[in-house]
Amino acid sequence: MSPLSPKPVPRGLVLVTVLLGTLAVSLNNTALNPAIPEFMTVFGIDAVAASWVITGFMISMGMTMPVTAYLGNKFGKKRTYLFGLALFIGGSSLGALAPSMPWVIAARSIQGVAGGLMIPLSLALIFEVYPKDQRGRITGLWGMAVMLAPAAGPVVGGLLVQFFDWHALFAMNIPVGVVGGVIGIYCLPAPAARTPQKFDWQGFMLVTLGVGTLLVTLSRLNGEMGLTDPLNMVLIVAALLCLTLFVRVELGKPDPLLNLRIFAVPSYGLSVAMVIAQSIGMFGCIVLLPLLMQTVLGYGATWTGLALFATALCASAFSNLGGRLLDARGPRGVVTAGLLFSAVSTMAFGFIDERASLWWIFALMAARGIGLGLSYIPVTTAGLNAIPEHLVTQGSAINNILRRVTASVAIMLVSIYFEVRRTQLWEGGVARETGSMTAINEIFVVIGLLILLTLPLALLLPKTDRHARQAQAATGSV
Repeated sequence: MSPLSPKPVPRGLVLVTVLLGTLAVSLNNTALNPAIPEFMTVFGIDAVAASWVITGFMISMGMTMPVTAYLGNKFGKKRTYLFGLALFIGGSSLGALAPSMPWVIAARSIQGVAGGLMIPLSLALIFEVYPKDQRGRITGLWGMAVMLAPAAGPVVGGLLVQFFDWHALFAMNIPVGVVGGVIGIYCLPAPAARTPQKFDWQGFMLVTLGVGTLLVTLSRLNGEMGLTDPLNMVLIVAALLCLTLFVRVELGKPDPLLNLRIFAVPSYGLSVAMVIAQSIGMFGCIVLLPLLMQTVLGYGATWTGLALFATALCASAFSNLGGRLLDARGPRGVVTAGLLFSAVSTMAFGFIDERASLWWIFALMAARGIGLGLSYIPVTTAGLNAIPEHLVTQGSAINNILRRVTASVAIMLVSIYFEVRRTQLWEGGVARETGSMTAINEIFVVIGLLILLTLPLALLLPKTDRHARQAQAATGSV
């Protein structure tokens, strides 16, 4: 413990402060979505400018995550996390007082930087105080907040905008952050500092340019025309070149910014592949479900929100069960069951038609949530358990970066395929609703098959944690 916390404290308080920070960041990630029309009206801007409230947050978070492990090693996980939390409170305060749209975007970017520091460190701090055989249960609780908060964000944001104004969306974070910070100062673990390595400026520049350019470009892609824009193509090629060089440079350095050699640990590499597949399913569904329910089936936005919330609620509930099963029986069985639930329920959307009932859609969305709860957080925990303890922050950061970039790519591809495919069907004489339904069906089937293809990977995971520990011991310190 740090000098500020000389006496041992209950490990539950570590979980509480990490949960408060994670909840604030995750909730804020989506709570501002309903305020986009409000920003357009108040500041007299168009939808593209207003969307930077969301884009600025995501890009700044993605660009910050790669340096989290270095900062955690140099200054300590506790100090870095609390600095991120203080930065989040500062960004929220700035947003609550913002007089113009540029100030709002700046506040959101500061929040994104803070989130990029806090999210990878949150699991690392939990791992500091809980042994491996208890981490599944604890990360299951953490996963409940991660799964539920983004779905609850638009609801909370809509209520605050309706009864107050957009300033409240920033102000709501301040008391939560302050409470989490006060608890964190006294209870977060402060392990002995590691020997600081030389900062990898070359790797930092390459990964920052690569991830930043890619996320900015993906935010510019609106339909098929955006995909054929020469500037966008140049930016995508430049981003991929930077990331390719980053991988090459990092593998050749003894002290890289991000230690990509952890992919040599089988369970970690397998876990990242499965998390990416599930992320494609999650974010693809966020795009497809509103199109299905509102464009084709004629239901309102409220029913769409409730269907998405059904997934989040079941995912949150079953994350706890999945974590407990991970502790008791290892990752193989629970992750396999979760992926199977996700794959089958997602593919089932590919076989519904315009007569689909509301209860059936809710049932399928709930089943998707069960699959996510049983697989997403448990496989993440199993992967991080498999790598050396001092690389957990790096493993968490790499996991989050790949998940966010892949999700952005998935959203772009799903949107473009939907527009192109339904237009093609309409021009072939197919009715508008039928054309849209067919395009949606096809995408759901492809995503479901992608998740199904990861099932053999789940069967390669250790059957018990004993095997995971043996695998880690065999790989040494990576």
